[in-house]
Amino acid sequence: MNVSAPTVLDGASVELYAQVEDAQRSTRRTRHSVDSFEERLSNLAITRYDGDPDYYLFYCSAEWEVLTDTCHPTKQEAIEQANFEFENLEFVPRTSGSRDG
Repeated sequence: MNVSAPTVLDGASVELYAQVEDAQRSTRRTRHSVDSFEERLSNLAITRYDGDPDYYLFYCSAEWEVLTDTCHPTKQEAIEQANFEFENLEFVPRTSGSRDG
């Protein structure tokens, strides 16, 4: 299933997103302290807040609820963190025409 990301999550603009399905297994290299994290996680988004130079990796549910996040000084470092945590990720740019969140 290919579901486009919303334009904005928690006030941050979505630049890239990736789905987390069976093929994107967790590497278990990072531990998140969110109840039922692995069962609830379905999407990742790389975002930026206006006026903030950092990039945020948002870990989201199937409904794009932000479960937790990590902060990174560059977009590439956010992508590398995601790839450190999950196998076979494919980030795609958020396209125009996606629903707003």
